[in-house]
Amino acid sequence: MAVFPFSTDVHADLGQRAVVDSNMLPWLPSPLAGVERRLLDRDGGEVARATSLVRYAPASSFSPHHHGGGEEFLVLEGVFSDEHGDYGPGTYVRNPVGSAHAPFSAAGCTILVKLRQMDPADQTRVVIDTRRSVFVPGLVAGLTVLPLHGFGTEQVALVRWQPDTRFPLHAHSGGEEIFVLDGVFEDEQGAYPAGTWLRNPPGSRHAPFSHSGCLIWVKTGHLAPPFPAMEPAPGR
Repeated sequence: MAVFPFSTDVHADLGQRAVVDSNMLPWLPSPLAGVERRLLDRDGGEVARATSLVRYAPASSFSPHHHGGGEEFLVLEGVFSDEHGDYGPGTYVRNPVGSAHAPFSAAGCTILVKLRQMDPADQTRVVIDTRRSVFVPGLVAGLTVLPLHGFGTEQVALVRWQPDTRFPLHAHSGGEEIFVLDGVFEDEQGAYPAGTWLRNPPGSRHAPFSHSGCLIWVKTGHLAPPFPAMEPAPGR
């Protein structure tokens, strides 16, 4: 296995707020030719609890591997594939703890992926084509929501904000994580354009809004440790 060529501690403290414009990060090599990544958060080496953007060049592949702590990803562009199927832009997938696959991409793709962050009791495999799914009204006017998954306190969704939509001040007892897919998401601490990843720790509060409108991937209630113990397996 290749020597890990960068810091293994990247925004690893889940109790700290983090804001990363992924567009400004370098693409770093993985152990497999043609597969690169931008690190959003990481705790560990090639086997790690990690949140990353992963880019597959056309005709690239990754070694067959098991997911000791589960895998969750959203296809941002291109087509990601494995022996179970092809997943086009906007597809959301959860592969539970203990699952295995051999991923590849014929045409190339970019995915937002989270590794080793699932409850072992959550054994539901999820595949949702979000571009063909129906959003439902949210809690305030101007918000629509596409629920993707829920288990225990964890909730995952896509949320679409119409221009000039505001949400009241609220707290996240179990934390919140956001990736801005389109437009500009905002709160009293700043403005976050497409490609920005945010982590608001447990107990944090904010009053988000969007002047121009946006689409975000959001996960709440999942930032309380412990996470599943790491086991030797190929990381990504």
